[in-house]
Amino acid sequence: MEKIPSHDITPPTVGHHTPGEIHTQEMYAKRRHIYVREIKGLFQKVRRCANWALMLMFFLLPWINLGNRPMIWFDLPGREFHIFAATFYPQEFVLLSWLLIICAFGLFFITVFAGRVWCGYTCPQSVWTFLFIWLEHRIEGTRNQRIKLDQQPMTTNKAWRKGAKHLAWLFIALATGVTFVGYFTPIRTLVSELPTLEAHGWSYFWVGFFLVFTYLNAGWLREQVCIYMCPYARFQSVMFDRDTLIVSYDEARGEPRGHRKKSLSHAQVQAAGLGDCIDCELCVQVCPTGIDIRDGLQYECITCAACIDACDSVMDKMGYPQGLIRYTTENALEGKKSHILRPRLLGYFAALLVMMAAFAWAVNDRMPLGFDVERDRTQLYQTTRDGRISNVYSLNIRNLDNQDHTYRLSVSGLPSLALDDVMVNVPAGASRFQVVTVLVEASDLSEPSHPITFTLQSQQDERIRLEREARFLGNIRR
Repeated sequence: MEKIPSHDITPPTVGHHTPGEIHTQEMYAKRRHIYVREIKGLFQKVRRCANWALMLMFFLLPWINLGNRPMIWFDLPGREFHIFAATFYPQEFVLLSWLLIICAFGLFFITVFAGRVWCGYTCPQSVWTFLFIWLEHRIEGTRNQRIKLDQQPMTTNKAWRKGAKHLAWLFIALATGVTFVGYFTPIRTLVSELPTLEAHGWSYFWVGFFLVFTYLNAGWLREQVCIYMCPYARFQSVMFDRDTLIVSYDEARGEPRGHRKKSLSHAQVQAAGLGDCIDCELCVQVCPTGIDIRDGLQYECITCAACIDACDSVMDKMGYPQGLIRYTTENALEGKKSHILRPRLLGYFAALLVMMAAFAWAVNDRMPLGFDVERDRTQLYQTTRDGRISNVYSLNIRNLDNQDHTYRLSVSGLPSLALDDVMVNVPAGASRFQVVTVLVEASDLSEPSHPITFTLQSQQDERIRLEREARFLGNIRR
């Protein structure tokens, strides 16, 4: 499948670039501060709603209890992972692997379909960065006011505005750190113990860790994380094709760009040989990564669609049709037919559905019991005084339920199998090792090795039952 190129054209200086012009730059260009302009519009409303919803979920979920425990609690010391009504244990790590694979395929599917919408709308780095920028707008003012404020010498007004902004950032960063640790330690206990210095040392470490890095990543580094640190930005172009929905500038409609009188009608502008782009650079000013979308597809673009809302607002004021910058495909821009339902997209979707269905079935059908059987390898078998053959087995029984269980052990597979009545009590989430001896009449052994089956049955719930196969060894004498 033909891929579309992604260009790194991050400019070393602020300004507009001629389409097609080649720029050379070092591996790491000196950073220029980006003053992001606030814009309103359909896509920004969608993004803000998604951001606030994700924020509320993150900050509120640790406070919601289910019974006598938090609804979501990763209890590392107790080796229990409580997610809503279910409790998982380290032995079920394979379920986490499945979940991560599902997330990966979901990201692949979304990227092939609509580019980096994950980055623009739901990525934690973007969500926290937009929150910090929102606070910056509220405290320091508009883009022009912030530029003027930074150019001024230090005054009382500048000092209190800068101080208030950074205090607000630190407060959000502290709340983020406490909430994150609250997923691993009951947050009510954590919040009461942190100020009194009664919390565990690791709690202070991780709260401080996430405080510092949230403050740095969302407040200072911002677009640097997306451009230089995020691996997704680097391999996304491999997954794009000419039918992937991307934020694009319609060069055929917009060029040649240039300023013009607002009094001119659209028809007069076209008759004068001008395109629809008035070169206001509003699309550059609202971009959180500081790129010019008119230069083509760039890996720095996080598909937040801020430039679409900005350009549409300008088109409305000028009386031009919207969509000079829009979600579209390379084929559509060239006047060709786009194919939304294409083999690779359908393949990812089918694989995603199959894995989601398999994961749902595995979670719903999961047996809250782990059971392993291993025959003693120090000796093959023993012969008792009465002539019977014995084998010794080690059992590892894991109670994966959230309540205590008593299990009854039985064995089958040979007519004269004998096993003492074995009842094993295992507390919720705990494991027990049990050594048992199985006896068989020598006359029942027709082969050196016979398959036998161990059965473990819960006495509290008849649905909890597991079988494991083992081998019984003996000497055959003819």
